Amino acid sequence: MARIIYVNGRYVPWGEAWVHAEDRGFQFADAIYEVCEVRHGRMIDETRHLGRLKRSLAELEIAAPMSGAALGRVLRETIRRNRVVDGSVYLQISRGVRPRDFLFSDAVAMQPTIVCLARSMSRQKNNAGAAVGIAVRSMPDIRWGRCDIKSVMLLPASLAKEAAKEIGAKEAWLVDEHGFVTEGASSNAWIIDKSGALITRQIDSSLLCGITRTTLIDLIRREGLELIERPFTIAEAKAAREAFTTSATAIVMPVVRIDDTSIGNGAPGILTTRLREEFHTMAEAAHR
Repeated sequence: MARIIYVNGRYVPWGEAWVHAEDRGFQFADAIYEVCEVRHGRMIDETRHLGRLKRSLAELEIAAPMSGAALGRVLRETIRRNRVVDGSVYLQISRGVRPRDFLFSDAVAMQPTIVCLARSMSRQKNNAGAAVGIAVRSMPDIRWGRCDIKSVMLLPASLAKEAAKEIGAKEAWLVDEHGFVTEGASSNAWIIDKSGALITRQIDSSLLCGITRTTLIDLIRREGLELIERPFTIAEAKAAREAFTTSATAIVMPVVRIDDTSIGNGAPGILTTRLREEFHTMAEAAHR
């Protein structure tokens, strides 16, 4: 667990990290967040993560609490104080505190609430999981219509994760009203077809523009591989040669089963494994 958490300008012990009961992030999910991989003590793809954070704030009309450079210093100091070598750092910004009211545009200017924490994770354990791959469960996508904003409105994703766990799956792939996969509950979804083309849904308001997804696309283009950005169905995914997810915490994670169907030969695919191994040769590694 995190030992020291940054809350509104102070680094405090985990047991003392509190926010106000009328914070809008708590009452309305009126907040955004970012999760960044930490590898060898360095943040991965910091520039892209802070760029997406800035966009999410603007989309919800939440005032930026400080500059991107200052936020970067908070992230790095939180990593340092928690002695994280490999793991992740989490940053959340809410609109702030005021007496409960649905409206916010006519309120006295609120000071955004900032929380930052960092946790260690075993890279060896993550790699061991990737060596065998994961199962996913397909489920209807019941989320709101602005999934391109990285908000803390994560109850549908949490319910989907719990439903996946019931059948021994690690992730859920969410399916829209037209029968197409949008994304995973906490990841972007990918398949590799019989010809070796990599397929993932194009970015729109129904899914998040994943940072790991974006960096992987850079790697795919560098390697001269075929990329197709379009929707795909669960049936198409079950017939694919390979499948995988991308996220900041799992990087490129092979999918070996969807519902009750094995993907390919039921083991992590050769191309998926190669992309996972090469990912950090493309990703930005911030200075300590």
